[in-house]
Amino acid sequence: MNHRPKKRFGQNFLRDSRIVDRILGAADLGADERVLEVGPGLGVLTDRLLGLAGEVVAFEIDRDLAEQLQKRPDPRLTVHLGDALQMDWAALLPHPPYKLVANLPYNISSQILFRILDHRDRFGRLVLMFQKEVGDRLCALPGTKDYGVLSVFCQLWFDIRKVVTVPPGAFFPPPKVTSVVLAFDPLATPRASVGDEAFFRRVVKAAFAQRRKTLRNTLIAAGFPREAVEAALVRAGIDPGRRGETLDLKEFARLADELAEAP
Repeated sequence: MNHRPKKRFGQNFLRDSRIVDRILGAADLGADERVLEVGPGLGVLTDRLLGLAGEVVAFEIDRDLAEQLQKRPDPRLTVHLGDALQMDWAALLPHPPYKLVANLPYNISSQILFRILDHRDRFGRLVLMFQKEVGDRLCALPGTKDYGVLSVFCQLWFDIRKVVTVPPGAFFPPPKVTSVVLAFDPLATPRASVGDEAFFRRVVKAAFAQRRKTLRNTLIAAGFPREAVEAALVRAGIDPGRRGETLDLKEFARLADELAEAP
């Protein structure tokens, strides 16, 4: 397929068959399984997925690429044209569980992760390509510079492991960054018990909003009442002088629950 990559869509097409092999090995697909691919591009990975899985659903924003993919004479492939961030995932993925296997467009990878989290009940294993910098954040531990919002949200629900580091030359055109493939396995139960998930997300985002400030000050700056913050920290057993990046998942869950109950 002759196609000029479009920068506005963050198109860097994977062309290294060895990396594709590693992705498929990590996905461990069965002949009766369903797969979602976000950003199939030229269809290199798509064709291999069709050789292993029972059904492939693809979300593609580029009309030219979507039309080419739709010409494949395989009824097990369904291509939806549009922006994955705007699509109705529940309606387009009606027969869960799906495995999600994709070389994600780097310009929307973090936003796609939030969509995945919102629809995590529809997915089994995820095998996803990221810019290495994002991959480092996803796997980071508390107290490290890479630990942040994505680390907390994704590690709460998934076991995450590195599959392979991918050099720029594995793509066309080569990106200016190194990439990494990660595998996510859903946990039977989350690593911490979260009451109100939307409120939990709000607290975590606030805690990382100003990393140099103490947890007490950054929560107050985010709009939580001073008295409620101070009382919640005491009840949760968390030193108000700590910084957000030092809290583990269970501490964030306790803090959010205590703040949610504050008058």
